[in-house]
Amino acid sequence: MITCFDIGGSAIKCAVAAADGQISELHRVPTPAHDFAPFTAAMQALIAAGGPSRGIAISIAGVIDPADGRIKCANIPCIDGRTLADDLAAAFGLPVWIINDADSFALAEAQAGAGRGHASVFGLILGTGVGGGLVIGGRLVGGPGGFAGEWGHGPVAAQLAGSPPQAIPRVACGCGQIGCLDTVGGARGLERLHVTLHQQAMDSRDIIGAWQSGDACAARTVDCYIDLLSGPLAMLVNTVGASILPVGGGLANSAPLIARLDQAVRAAILRKTDTPIIVPGQSGAEPGLIGAAWLGLEKLGHKYA
Repeated sequence: MITCFDIGGSAIKCAVAAADGQISELHRVPTPAHDFAPFTAAMQALIAAGGPSRGIAISIAGVIDPADGRIKCANIPCIDGRTLADDLAAAFGLPVWIINDADSFALAEAQAGAGRGHASVFGLILGTGVGGGLVIGGRLVGGPGGFAGEWGHGPVAAQLAGSPPQAIPRVACGCGQIGCLDTVGGARGLERLHVTLHQQAMDSRDIIGAWQSGDACAARTVDCYIDLLSGPLAMLVNTVGASILPVGGGLANSAPLIARLDQAVRAAILRKTDTPIIVPGQSGAEPGLIGAAWLGLEKLGHKYA
């Protein structure tokens, strides 16, 4: 068995994974985000509670540089800049493997969700911002700096969107660039777009609810939002050859929104198909733990199903 963690800025979630990838009952504690000693102590208590373990697999909201193992994690300051896997392995006396949370979602979907049976899976995150991970042949595709799958960054957001076209201002992104898809593609981007179009601040859930109820302003916002995302996503599909793009994150809870995005992307890709390719994720309520489990089991030599 291995111990699996899904760690975010507010909570540490833990479960034990068996050799078949099935995870046990979930345990959850607050994340000690500002002090490394309580952080490791909280993890150690969860490991001990789970019984004997052959290793620790972690899905985390951060990026690991494969060159030196250092993590970039803005929302957990006590681990930012650390060689986290080495530090935790020394503390626990067990091998430690770490995976980015978007990559973990992609792996969970490829092995236990909507991507089962597909050779190329791109796990698409539409949450506060946007992110993703690519799995080909059951294996995660990495990259220099650990940034593979980050389709939301790069100054490529369109400056006109919708029908009739509406001017869309380019916004500074947290990555340091201007005009990234991350600034328009997630929940905050949808809200920002609504303010731009209608000078009205609304929560993303309320925008989607109003759209589904027939509100004209919300419909205009969603029209522009779909236009902004569908072209870049079609380019991504054409480039990496993904045959399925499961969606996670808060916006994935709106099945009509995901269906609308799927229709627009399928209309723009080279491979024509009547089968949806952008679909809500199906790996379950804890894709972070599931993805971490598959990573750890692979590292221990288990074959993927």
